[in-house]
Amino acid sequence: MPVFYPLAREKSPGVSKGETGHHCATAAGCRGTVAWLPIRFIIALDWTGAGVQAINPEGVVIESRARLPYDAYCVEHLIGRTVMHEAQSEPATPALMAKSERLLAILRDMKRVAVAFSGGIDSTVVAKAAHEALGDNAIAITADSPSVARVEIADACRLAEQIGIEHRLIPTEEFNDSDYVRNDGARCYFCKSELYSTIEQLLPDLGMAVICSGANLDDQGDYRPGLTAAAEHQVRHPLQEAGFTKADVRALALHWGLPTWDKPASPCLSSRLAPGVEVTRERTARVEAAEAYLRSLGYREFRVRLHEGELARVEVPPGELPRLLADSTRREDLVRRLKELGFKFVTLDMEGFRSGSLNELVSLEQKRLFATPTPARP
Repeated sequence: MPVFYPLAREKSPGVSKGETGHHCATAAGCRGTVAWLPIRFIIALDWTGAGVQAINPEGVVIESRARLPYDAYCVEHLIGRTVMHEAQSEPATPALMAKSERLLAILRDMKRVAVAFSGGIDSTVVAKAAHEALGDNAIAITADSPSVARVEIADACRLAEQIGIEHRLIPTEEFNDSDYVRNDGARCYFCKSELYSTIEQLLPDLGMAVICSGANLDDQGDYRPGLTAAAEHQVRHPLQEAGFTKADVRALALHWGLPTWDKPASPCLSSRLAPGVEVTRERTARVEAAEAYLRSLGYREFRVRLHEGELARVEVPPGELPRLLADSTRREDLVRRLKELGFKFVTLDMEGFRSGSLNELVSLEQKRLFATPTPARP
């Protein structure tokens, strides 16, 4: 898959591709450096005034980097100067290749597969493997609901097209389920139950026999209500069956040249709402807009958590906290934008970004109810 990088870029001495330290070749006297963007779809650079974003031809941000050093404004000189390179996959270790072959064999044995496809790294690897193993006897199915950000839907559609697998978007109705809306810590169970029930009903018409998820070994031994729902619907987890950890999944995605190989986790928008805060379409839309604003600032990993009282708790990488705290203009703009969206209070989490921080508010009883056993590693 061809990708674009800036033409006006020269490699600094002693710096290899994949590291920071690439100097602008067009700005006279420029002292700044820019980060080398990982291989993605067809991209171009756009300077937002606060960071670097990779924009696909439809104008959708598919990669971003947080604010660069303050003397790195040479990035402005790179706009519109691009050159095409061919994406190169990384060689796989013998152990990874053995797991890959095991994964393909497991999928071949399933005969006809519907992959629950979010566009995240795990389900993307499963969709790619299913297409490799089964061709037209595999299909990717993506849920379309107010809990899924539009940028994630767009990513899933592009990924499915790149892989070559047949792809369906299906509406799901979890927002009509009072148990889901209540958001008492078991929300994910009711969401996955709705998804898998909906896919099950479609299997005969699709000519498919088995539902597959993207769960890997690292998803076990933790609070995972969705895995309970999967078990109730006889959903298969080929990555787990083939012995894949998250690191294995990323390595195989890179070997296969999949652009999601380093994509941060992006759970549904409803997961941003603290347990006990009712899930509504307005709230998930508000969180989506708030996170789109953070993305426009160049942050790659972040969350906007919504707590009782319409309080926004913003998480950015710990390394970005000092810069954000010192930049009063950016901080004031962030507060103003989130209040415009309907948040009454805006706070910055001093621990920084971390996945699953709202799980700390889930009751011990709920965690015990939906705990999964810790797996034996192959």
